Amino acid sequence: MKSYAAVDLGASSGRVMVGRVGPDSLELAEAHRFVNRPVRVPEGLRWDVLALYAGVLDGLRAAGQVDSVGIDSWAVDYGLLDADGALLGNPVHYRDSRTEGVAEKVWATVPAEELYAATGLQYAPFNTLYQLIAAKEQLPSAQRLLLMPDLLAYWLTGEQGTELTNASTTQLIDPRTRQWSYDIASRLGIDLGLFAPLRQPGDPAGVLRPEVLEETGLRGPVPVTTVGSHDTASAVAAVPAAAAERFAYICTGTWSLAGLELGAPVLTEESRAANFTNELGLDGTVRYLRNIMGLWLLQECVRAWGEPELGTLLLDAAKAPALRSVVDASDPAFLAPGRMPERIAEACRASGQPVPGTPGEITRCILDSLALAHRKAVADAQRLAGQEADVVYVVGGGTRNALLCQLTADACGLPVVAGPTEAAALGNVLVQARAHGLVGDLVDGRRLLTRTQPLTRYEPQGDTAPWRAAEARLAVR
Repeated sequence: MKSYAAVDLGASSGRVMVGRVGPDSLELAEAHRFVNRPVRVPEGLRWDVLALYAGVLDGLRAAGQVDSVGIDSWAVDYGLLDADGALLGNPVHYRDSRTEGVAEKVWATVPAEELYAATGLQYAPFNTLYQLIAAKEQLPSAQRLLLMPDLLAYWLTGEQGTELTNASTTQLIDPRTRQWSYDIASRLGIDLGLFAPLRQPGDPAGVLRPEVLEETGLRGPVPVTTVGSHDTASAVAAVPAAAAERFAYICTGTWSLAGLELGAPVLTEESRAANFTNELGLDGTVRYLRNIMGLWLLQECVRAWGEPELGTLLLDAAKAPALRSVVDASDPAFLAPGRMPERIAEACRASGQPVPGTPGEITRCILDSLALAHRKAVADAQRLAGQEADVVYVVGGGTRNALLCQLTADACGLPVVAGPTEAAALGNVLVQARAHGLVGDLVDGRRLLTRTQPLTRYEPQGDTAPWRAAEARLAVR
C-alpha cells in the first residue's frame, strides 16, 4: 500500500484527500477541508491564493507521511510572477467583469470560426485567452504565467511547469497536436514564452522544499507528481466505465460538464455553434463537452436564503410540480454572484412562465433546468461526434443529490450511474499511483474504481415527452 495526497481545489472549497492504493484496493479519506472564498476589492474580484496555499499546507500536515502529492483545481485562472519568482498581485477570479466585450475584440483579429478550428475551445467570456487580452497592460511586468495548480506546485517545490490538460483550457492549445497554437498566439500578440514548459500527467514536478517539509512535518524527499491538474480531467479519469462501454459523463459541482470521451477533437462549425469544447484528457483522450452553469445556481440561492438545510429543500423540491418553470442553465445572466433567487424569478417572469415563489419551488426549477440542460448536452454531443451512449455516468458533488440524478435519468431517457463523489481526488490519486507503477492505464484505473467505490444506478422513469416539450418551450424563448 502507498499513500498519496490529492490536493483538490474547487471554486468554493479546497480539500486535501489521502488515497491509499494497493494491488486491488483503493481507499480515500479526507485529511482537511477549507473554504475558498473570493474577495471583492476596489479593482475587482480576486482569489485569496495565500489562504488557499495555507489550506494546502495545513492539509499536508494533517495528511501525515505520504509517498507523493498531486494538485488539481479549476481551470483558466493564473498568477503572474516577476523575474525573481514573486507573485504580482492576487490572481483575478474568472467571474470578474474585466473580460466583458473582449471576445469581440479578439474576433476582429481572429474570427470566431478560425479560433475554434484552431483550438477547439468553446466560447466562454473567462477563457484564459480573453483574460490575457484584458490584462495586456500588466503582462510586460511579468516574466512567468502559472495556471493555478502549477502556481501552488511551484510554491511547494520551486519548480515551474504547465500541465497539459489545464493548458488546453487556455484557448492557446491545438487539440490535434496537443501543443501550443503559435499561430493564434502570434496573431493576437500573446507571448507564449510567459508559460513554463508543458508537462504531461504522470511527469515529476519536483520535491517538497525543505521549508515546506519543516512546516508540514513531513520527512523528505516527498515528490510532487503532475496529475490531470484541471479538476475535470481528473474527474473524467475517475469515471468508472468499462473498457468497451459506450458512455456519456456529467461532472457535477459548481459547474456541470456534460459530454463524451473521444479519441480526436470535433472541430466542425456545427460543433462551434453548439458551444462544445475540446479539452484534453489522459492517455490521448479528448473531453468533448459543454459547460453548464451547474449547482452554482442552487449554491447561490442557498447562500441568499441564509444557508437552510439542504435536505429539507430537496424534499420540498420533490413535492413541487415537475417542469412547471425552467430556465436556460447556461445563460450568462446567471454567471455573476448575488441575487440568484430574484434573477431566476425574473427569467421565469420574462418568459411568461409561472414564477416560483418558495425556496422549494425555486430549487425544483433549478434541478429541472439542470436536468434539461444535461439532456440537451448529452444528445447534442452524440449527434455532433457521431458516437452513441448507452449510459450516463454522473460523478462529483452532484452524486449526493438523488433528485438531480433521477431527473437526469428521466430527461436523458438513459440509465444514470452515480459515483464516485470525490471523482477529481480519485482521478488525482490514480495518476500518482500510475507514476509509481501500482496502476496501469486508464482502463485499469477505472476497473479498480468499479471494484472499490460505491455506485448508485438510476433507471429512467416514464417517457421523455414532457422533457421534449419543456425543451421546445425553452427553445422558443
